[in-house]
Amino acid sequence: MSTPLLPVQLDVAGRLVVVVGGGPVAARRALAAVEAGGVVVVVAPWACEDVVEAAQAGRLDWWPRDYVPGDLDGAWFAHAATGDHDVDAAVSTEAESRRVFCVNAGDAAVATAWVPAVARADGVVVSVGSDRPTPSPPHPGDHASRVRHGDPRRVRRLRDAIATALDTGDLPLRPQRRSPGPGRVALVGGGPGDVGLLTTRGRRLLARADVVVVDALAPRGVLADLDDDVLVVDVGKTPGHHLVPQEEINRVLVEHALAGRDVVRLKGGDPYVLGRGGEERAACEAAGVAVEVVPGVTSAVSVPAAAGIPVTHRGVARGFSVVSAHEELGDVPGGAEHTLVLLMGVARLRESCATLVAGGRAEGTPVAVVEDGYGPRQRTTTGTLADVADRAEAVGVRSPAVVVVGDVVTLSPAWPPVIKDGAHPPPR
Repeated sequence: MSTPLLPVQLDVAGRLVVVVGGGPVAARRALAAVEAGGVVVVVAPWACEDVVEAAQAGRLDWWPRDYVPGDLDGAWFAHAATGDHDVDAAVSTEAESRRVFCVNAGDAAVATAWVPAVARADGVVVSVGSDRPTPSPPHPGDHASRVRHGDPRRVRRLRDAIATALDTGDLPLRPQRRSPGPGRVALVGGGPGDVGLLTTRGRRLLARADVVVVDALAPRGVLADLDDDVLVVDVGKTPGHHLVPQEEINRVLVEHALAGRDVVRLKGGDPYVLGRGGEERAACEAAGVAVEVVPGVTSAVSVPAAAGIPVTHRGVARGFSVVSAHEELGDVPGGAEHTLVLLMGVARLRESCATLVAGGRAEGTPVAVVEDGYGPRQRTTTGTLADVADRAEAVGVRSPAVVVVGDVVTLSPAWPPVIKDGAHPPPR
């Protein structure tokens, strides 16, 4: 039966750490001790580039010679990684006699300390290791029975899984106590609404948020993963719930941040694409609140893509423009080779089509209205500037939807196929 080990963390700041060996393994351990503030000595007749550079920079001392007894004098911690079993064993023996804990990279059976696999995130350190295993019988040619300290590949896989969960926000990161002073605001773009399209950085910030101020079109499925004591402020427009004025949203962000809370402003799409993220950032900075902007997958590109429509395509469209269409369209850029994407354009679809025709676009220009991109009721309605409004009205198109104007619409599976004479049947 294996003997359980005592998991601890060592404070080596200002204390002597001796690393015997100059190869890559020894270099990693020596530099880790340097980062932890240790006074590090490397004993090795030769050393890899990392050790040499660190010694030249004065970060550690390198004694370019073989190990001799007495090299651990005054050490608090030792690490043997020469690749020579006899030398490593001699270091372990001296460490034992001096009551110095020692890692033996070549033979875990004679070690008194082991280095765990480590994942770090936002000041949290998660160590993954194994309990002491039972020694295995010696193999021919071995000096003694060799012991692998557990299963290192299994440990590393588990460490990597934990690191990924921390990075993606699947594990809680909220500190129980906040540092004095104001909190921070993160303007997080949530993409078109599908939780899977929220960025890793966005998920991570949500995992440590105290307050989440959320829009109606944000990926609201992530709210179920928040801690019970996270305050969710809904500022989105839904049936029976009128839109909160922008000035009030700004006030809420600033108020909670100044109270020392970390705030995530969770938006649909991208904060800076018709999302008023610039206004919110300016309000926070004017109040002395630090702001981070996390880009999102904008619906102007992603929702057409969900319908199989690229906003640019070689030989069809060389550029695109994104325009808010909840008010009357003014002058819009582009011609036949320029795609126009209209956001918030369902209510004024008929008026927008008429404005585009009056501005010089052909009545036969293909148009697609893509509802609820990546959502459960995703649907694409196609037509032309002349008739798409009638088609949309007939099938009951409703928001949220993205309108795409241009020949790229014909690349969508929803566009009718070409018939024998080269003409298109009426779009559906």
